[in-house]
Amino acid sequence: MTALPDPDYQPQFYASVPSKRLVAWVVDTVLIFAMCAIAVTLTAFVGLLIWPLMYLVLGFAYRTVTIANGGGTWGMRFAGIELRTADGSRPDLGMAALHTAGYTFSMAIPIVQVVSVVLMLTSAKGQGLTDAFLGTAMLNRRS
Repeated sequence: MTALPDPDYQPQFYASVPSKRLVAWVVDTVLIFAMCAIAVTLTAFVGLLIWPLMYLVLGFAYRTVTIANGGGTWGMRFAGIELRTADGSRPDLGMAALHTAGYTFSMAIPIVQVVSVVLMLTSAKGQGLTDAFLGTAMLNRRS
């Protein structure tokens, strides 16, 4: 039992969420890339030697902090969606970190990411694998 809206009775909360998640992912990827590019410049290009690690750390921090502070990353806010926990509230720092860790894990293993995308496209609430595991869901933001 959750406090999330029922997709059968309130489908407007889940309408177009998978496509909005894709838009949010693109926006977030561009923002993280830009942050890394700035960091590389500030380190006199020494940061290029650790680019994958820097991208991982900055991306993890960005996603965790923005989800915990506003219910979604800047890309999610741009796309008009927000993350909610099973009790209907915005995630706290711990839940945001768990959600980001699940996302990072699924991105590291392509088959897991494919399963997650298939779940987003086929489940009633548009939940990915991490969402299903944590009981979270992406919802359209209220106007």
